[in-house]
Amino acid sequence: MATEIYIPDEKDLSILRILQKDAKLSIRDIAVRINLSPTPTHERIKRLEKLGIIKGYTTVVDRKKINKGMMVICMVALNVHNKKTAGVFIEQVGRLKEVVEFYNISGEFDFMLKILAANMDDFHEFFVNKLSEIEGIGQTKSIFVMNSIKESYQII
Repeated sequence: MATEIYIPDEKDLSILRILQKDAKLSIRDIAVRINLSPTPTHERIKRLEKLGIIKGYTTVVDRKKINKGMMVICMVALNVHNKKTAGVFIEQVGRLKEVVEFYNISGEFDFMLKILAANMDDFHEFFVNKLSEIEGIGQTKSIFVMNSIKESYQII
């Protein structure tokens, strides 16, 4: 089943750029910025939501201010490469609140996890008592992020 691709026009792209910077703006404020009246602006936003282009609205939190200052990128290779093992791994990792991003990748490793922790002790506790307890893991490699140079949620 192929996913239908919608090609947004310049007004839709403008709306998306604006919402990525500040999703709290009113329809009226967005309409003024794109030189369109509020009703068609609202209809465009609703269409973008219905099509799944706008997947949701969220709040960006400063992780350091809530005691999640350590970021770790963990690469995982499974010891068995089959649908069942991968499915179990994906399902179990998907439930771990410490894992904030989770990707299936190619190359030497099968998965990449972005993990947030308070500190090294917190990460160690997570790694030993949660992640390493998941069956099917053959190899891991943890990379400790020293500083975030750029973090962006704007793709347009």
